[in-house]
This record gives sequence, structure tokens and C-alpha cells, in this order.
Amino acid sequence: MLTPRKLPAQARSAATVEALRCAAVQVLTGEGLDRCTTTRIAERAGTSVGSLYQYYPNRDALLSEVLERRLDATACAVEGACLAHRGGSAVEMARALAAAFLSMKLSEPEKSKALYTVAQELGAVAMIDRLRTRVIAAVEIMLVSASDARFDDPAGVATVAFGAMAGTVRILLEGQSPAQLETRLENELALLLTAYFRAQQAKC
Repeated sequence: MLTPRKLPAQARSAATVEALRCAAVQVLTGEGLDRCTTTRIAERAGTSVGSLYQYYPNRDALLSEVLERRLDATACAVEGACLAHRGGSAVEMARALAAAFLSMKLSEPEKSKALYTVAQELGAVAMIDRLRTRVIAAVEIMLVSASDARFDDPAGVATVAFGAMAGTVRILLEGQSPAQLETRLENELALLLTAYFRAQQAKC
């Protein structure tokens, strides 16, 4: 079971749940997934294992919620950027999209890498599919509104753009990219998306 047992109804309960979420991330990033046990999480949160089990049936349910909240925050960041840049130029859209997508990944890279491991361990296909669907929909609507471009297949362009962003981040999180790339990744991704959007514009 990967869903919480119950939702916190009072301020004190909400504070306990938030402490458990934060503790889970701290143990995960500091000690790795194998040592991220309910006992260690409860200790770090300053509460008992019994309190943890009031809200989560097991460790994976807690980690699953932490991961889903992170993915939701990423989707919200992209949706917000797409909404803010409707009616803008294709270049502006590319830059905003790269910045928004990477905002959650690069602000806390160790947390992102740790949660990527969680996603692999839990097989979080449904969560990632929801992120993909939301991002592609937001990007498509934004592209349709471009002031200086027309796209024959905005949904297809949005899908490829998501793939480019997700693939680039995956290389980073798996440690397959040069260390210095992380500092300039946003600019590199913006250039990639700009070139792609321009190429698509030229076909119209």
C-alpha cells in the first residue's frame, strides 16, 4: 500500500506529518535509500515509529507521497510559466520553459537525485505519467498562443520538448553528465528548445 493511512486534521498533526516528510528527505539524502527506514525517519523527525504508522502504513508510502509532492511542484512551476508567457515569442517561451522545468531540479540537486532513486525503486510510472500529461498540455496551450510562430502540430512539439527536458535531467540525475554542465544546464536547454521551436516555426 502506497497511500497514507489518514490525512492530518489538526495543526499539530499537520506539523507531525510535515516533520516526517522533511525527515524522510534528510535521511534519504544523507544515508541513502537502504538506510532510510521508518525507525531512522521517526528518530530524525523527533517522534515515535508509532506516530509515523498513524499516517503511513510503511516507509514506501511516505516516500511515495514526498515524491508525488515534488513532481506536482514541478508541474505547477511549468504550468505557471506557460500561463505567464502565453502570447509571448517562441524564444521567450523556450527560455521560460527551461527555467521552470529545471527550477525544482537544480535548486536542490541532492534531493532530486535521491527522489529519482525512489521513483526507480517504487516504479512510479503513474506519477510520472501525470507530470508528463500536465506539462505537455500546458506547453501546447502556450505554443498555440505564440506571437511570432505557428505550429502545425503543437501537441507533438510539446511532447518532444518534454522529452528533451526530461531526458536531459535524467542524464544529470544519473550522474552521467560532466560536473560543470549542471551550472549551465538551464542555458543549454533553453538553446536546445529555442532551436527546436524555430525549426518548427520554419515549417509553417
